[in-house]
This record gives sequence, structure tokens and C-alpha cells, in this order.
Amino acid sequence: MATFKEIKSEDIVSTKSFLNQLVDIIQEDISGSTTRKTYQVFVTGGLGPGVTSSLFQTIWDQDFSLQSSNPLFDMTIGCFSGSDTVASCSTGVDSAGKVLFPSRTLMMREKVANYRQFGQLLAGNADYQFRAPYTSTAAPDKINNALFLCFKRLFSRDMIKKETFAMKFFQTGVIDFQDVTVPGGVNYGPKFSNLNRTSTSGSHIYVDVGASSYNITTPGGEVGNIVDAGNTGRNIGLLYYDYGMAILDLSKVMSGSQHVSGVIDAVSDTAPGGTGQPAGKMVIGHANTSNPRAKFIPDLLQSGSIDNVINHIASCRLSSGSDTAITFQNITNICSTLIFCRATADEFNYSQNPTFRDADGRIVVIDPGQQNLQRSFTFVTGIVLLNANNDVLAKAKLSRPIQKNYEKDLTFRVRLDF
Repeated sequence: MATFKEIKSEDIVSTKSFLNQLVDIIQEDISGSTTRKTYQVFVTGGLGPGVTSSLFQTIWDQDFSLQSSNPLFDMTIGCFSGSDTVASCSTGVDSAGKVLFPSRTLMMREKVANYRQFGQLLAGNADYQFRAPYTSTAAPDKINNALFLCFKRLFSRDMIKKETFAMKFFQTGVIDFQDVTVPGGVNYGPKFSNLNRTSTSGSHIYVDVGASSYNITTPGGEVGNIVDAGNTGRNIGLLYYDYGMAILDLSKVMSGSQHVSGVIDAVSDTAPGGTGQPAGKMVIGHANTSNPRAKFIPDLLQSGSIDNVINHIASCRLSSGSDTAITFQNITNICSTLIFCRATADEFNYSQNPTFRDADGRIVVIDPGQQNLQRSFTFVTGIVLLNANNDVLAKAKLSRPIQKNYEKDLTFRVRLDF
């Protein structure tokens, strides 16, 4: 049985420390079909079979159907409501104030709503427009078309450590045959798609270098600028350290003017003539379509669903190999209470356990012949912390018993982390 002693205030010390963890996300986790989960949260009506798409996709560290898998981050896109991408395809506003878009576009309201949601969360204003660098007021620095990466709490922890973020991104897509110049102009004929082909060149490394030299605090916490490692004067996005969110300007990280060709979702019961696609699908950047000269920006952002755009970015622009795609270090803040449990020479040498005495009430010693000469001793095996009502608050177990006798003055340090 235990013996008790009151702990004084001077024996309690509070401290703070932190722990860093390296997070390494490989390319195939992002590009894989079993490690990237989609959600059927958007379904259209109208012509044909309709379009089903996610509003975001989640990247997992292994097959997401496995019980041991962990979500790494969410990925989605958004368009600023006042951008040219939105204005150039809007057909007006109805009597209820809802922005109208033609049938050749898809999910434009949802893309605007995504952008507004991040504005409300990180800036406290749904109408806020992000800029890179953050403090800039110049028009070219406004982020009109954004890629949002939201790292999970399990990996971002309390915050992302400054100047540890790095990301490999392919700025150019595959150059399809439709970009090849032929006599009389550029050939936009039915060659092959580059929408779903993995990029093989044109990679850039984006980092938050220099973030430690300034301290910008916003409603969304501390924020740093993401720059091109090859040209640190070129700002391409923002990194919110406390929330663990990265915002990339798609117009800067992608060659938006590059020709795009491929099959995307569409609200239709028939496909454009000559493209050979079933209802519910359409071809972008094809000679037999209304827009054979389609570009990644703004045409893909306007006509493709959110899943169409994310699928291209995840499987093509972040590649599909075993190399690192995104890496950073996180910070886990640890608040600790150190409790020093002191046992002086004349304390805790006796136990209240009934087995400590024999049938005659005498203390059991090793040598019965030395009953009146030997002093009692104990072996400390654990410490229990109680409150004023004797309720158990915490228990600490020693890795091995420690002998306590009248010749020893011991101090046990109990550490509580939270």
C-alpha cells in the first residue's frame, strides 16, 4: 500500500518545448487512383446522364480503403468572383442575384464559392482576394485562379515550420501534336490528348524561402510567400503556417496559355460531331469543337468540372513517380508540468501494506536475529498524484523498483505533457 505526502507549489514547474517532424509526400500518393479519394457531392440535372463531381479531393498515404491509411491533405481549386475567368463566361445575374453561366461551362458557382470560403476562413472576408506576395497591391500579383492545398492536422500539427516547405510542380503539360505548326498555321486536328498525360519536363521547385525574415500575422495566423526556387523574386503563392494551408496561383505555376486537348465532363445528351464521345462527355481543344484553340487557362477552368481540373493537376503536374512531391517540417508545441516528488531520508521507508508486519505486528526484516537492529526499507515502484479530494489525477510507473532507506534522499520527477 502507498504512503502519502503533500506536494508544495515550489515543487511544481511549468515548461514549454516543441517537436519537429519531417513530412514527405511522394508523387504516386498524389497521382494514384487508390490514394486519391473523390466525393460525389455535386450532381447536375439537365441533359444527358448529368455530371457528378467532388468539391475537393483527399490525398491519402496509402490505399484509402485500408483501415491503417491516413489522409494527408485536401486539394481543390477556386476562382475569384471578380476575375476575368469568371467575368468572361458569365452571362449576367438573375433577379435573385445569382450569377448566370452558359451551358459550355461547368461548376463556376462552386469554384467561386470555394474561393470565397477560403477568403472567409483566412482573411475574415468572403470577398477578399489573395495576393502573392501577401503585402502587394499590384494587379499582376492578385490570385484570380487558385489551387488550395489543406494539410491535415495529423501532419501539419500546431503549425508548419517556416522555410521548410518545398514542392515540385511541372509548369508545362505534355506538348501534344496539336501544338505542332503545319503549313497554313497551327494543327489543331484530332491527334492525342495532353489533359491526362503526365508531364515529363518543365518542373519547378516552389519554396517559402525568406519567410523567417519577416513576420506577417493575419486573421488566418502567420503567412509567408511561396516563391520559385530558381527565381526567388517570383512569388507564386501563399503559405498559412498555423492553418497548414498553401494557396498557389494557377496562372503562375502553370503555363496557362498552353493548348489543352482531352475529354472532360459535360451536361449534354449528344457529343459534338466527329469527336466520338458518349453523352455526358465532351472534347476540349479539338478541331471539330467550337473552341479548337482551347487553353488550360481559362478554358479548362471554365469548362471542366472541379474533378477534371484536380485530376489533371494531381496526375500530370505533380507527376507519378517515387520522388518527393511536397515536403515540410511541422511544429508540435508541448506544454509540460514537472512535479518533483521528494522523499527525504526518514520518509517512505515504511509501507502500509499488511504484509510488511508479521503475525505479531512486528516489522518483517531479512534477518530475524536482527529484529531490533535493522531499519525498515521499501522499494518504490510507482507514484500516484491526487487532488485535494483524494481523486486520482495521474499515475507514474517506474521502469524498475528503487530501494528507499534511511540513508537515501530521493527525488522523482514526474512529467505531464499536454
